[in-house]
Amino acid sequence: MVARNDIHWRLLTDRSGFLDHVIQTLGERIGQENYLAKREIHWQTSAGVVMLLGDRPAGPDKRTEPCLVLNKRSLRVRQPGDLCFPGGSMAPLIDPCLASLFSLPFSSLGRWPYWKNWRQTHRRPSKSMSILWATGLRESLEEMRLNPFGVRFLGPLPPRSLVMFKRTIYPMVGWINRQKRFFPNWEVEKVVRLPLKDLLNPKYYSRYRLQIGKDAGQGPAASIQHYPCFRLQAPDNQEILWGATYRITLDFLRLVFGFEPPALAALPVVDGVLDETYLTGQK
Repeated sequence: MVARNDIHWRLLTDRSGFLDHVIQTLGERIGQENYLAKREIHWQTSAGVVMLLGDRPAGPDKRTEPCLVLNKRSLRVRQPGDLCFPGGSMAPLIDPCLASLFSLPFSSLGRWPYWKNWRQTHRRPSKSMSILWATGLRESLEEMRLNPFGVRFLGPLPPRSLVMFKRTIYPMVGWINRQKRFFPNWEVEKVVRLPLKDLLNPKYYSRYRLQIGKDAGQGPAASIQHYPCFRLQAPDNQEILWGATYRITLDFLRLVFGFEPPALAALPVVDGVLDETYLTGQK
């Protein structure tokens, strides 16, 4: 019997095999569940995001490894400091037009192996998928100057509802073909790359013990809540992935790799604070 880590390693070192596996896994899942048809997609409360995957240098011999590409939110927006997928609210006048462009035979959706059949047999969900994909790409262009024509569509993930905001996130998985540099706008502090091999390593998972609200001496007593998180120690700082972005990432890791993080109670604790400024900002 082949160990799970060996299977992970083989997938991560074979880009073509990895991408084929992701496309097949996500394509079969949407075919079985059709979760885009189970929810009403509203312009005001729906968000299209792109779970971006791409290569990053892995050593001096020009080897690369697949990673998750995220934005770190700037201090000028809500949820500052959080890692998030590029994307945002739908634009009812622009995104349907962009969706038609990205659905052409030689564009990103048109080249997805499941698209032709999906479009014929699931007209309404396929229209929703194309608009949400267009939303994510448009916002990615604005936030980090991602080239929308340089992203390969790999498939959709199940939607996730936000806890603190009345919004449903619809994640679409994409692979960055060649682009290496990004140019974040005012909403983004920096672009962060998390190697998939680290996301598949249980030792990087922690329990995020968050103090929410003001200290007892400054007003109402703060509440303490615990959340699972992924913590990567970088040479100069640490990055913490938690919340909806964490849950969507775990959906991907479970579907594609069969990965499960350790139980919350067994994880080491990392402390954090969310004050009143967490829910304020210009966006």
